[in-house]
Amino acid sequence: MILNAQDIHKGYETADLRTDVLRGVSLALEAGQSLALMGESGSGKSTLLHLIAGLDVPDRGEIAVDSQVMSHPNDTKRAELRRQLVGIIFQQFNLIPSLRIDSNIAFQAHLAGRYDADWCAKLATRMGLSAHLEKYPEALSGGQQQRVAIARALAAKPALILADEPTGNLDEETAQTVLTLLLEITRETNTALLMVTHSATHASALDQQLTLRSGKIA
Repeated sequence: MILNAQDIHKGYETADLRTDVLRGVSLALEAGQSLALMGESGSGKSTLLHLIAGLDVPDRGEIAVDSQVMSHPNDTKRAELRRQLVGIIFQQFNLIPSLRIDSNIAFQAHLAGRYDADWCAKLATRMGLSAHLEKYPEALSGGQQQRVAIARALAAKPALILADEPTGNLDEETAQTVLTLLLEITRETNTALLMVTHSATHASALDQQLTLRSGKIA
């Protein structure tokens, strides 16, 4: 089991109000499986992704990635596990503008201590980026930049990929191409994939689909 999240609760408090965002969410993913997480804005999708990534901790429940407890209370421990186990793909690409494309692809792998030049080169080829490695992000189209972001997430050979609306800023044709590449490579590398999406069409391409509604699995 690559991802095992059990009975996850998370809420936020202001001076006079508590908002319960997640109310007992459980889900699991095995190696090579893909899961689409859907739901309206405010249903808790991004909060759940942040918890799985170890960017925050649940109020109750436990999250394990590749048998390692990602909901560990220690910030440093969670950051270490995130570098080693999780690749994250954002809607906004989040490339480093001062680095060339080849360095952007290799960035996460270097942080994880698992840089493999041959693997990075293979990813660049699969993503159609080999001719752009000496360029900077601003010289690439949105679809190309998202392919760089996917290659960067995969370069460190993570156990789990978390993708938060990875095609949200792309036109439909480009989005389909990017999604196809992401699914092909995660299946080939036996990497688990959890993807947040608002698109029922894109969700249907994944192995499983779940919908969050008012902080619970619908």
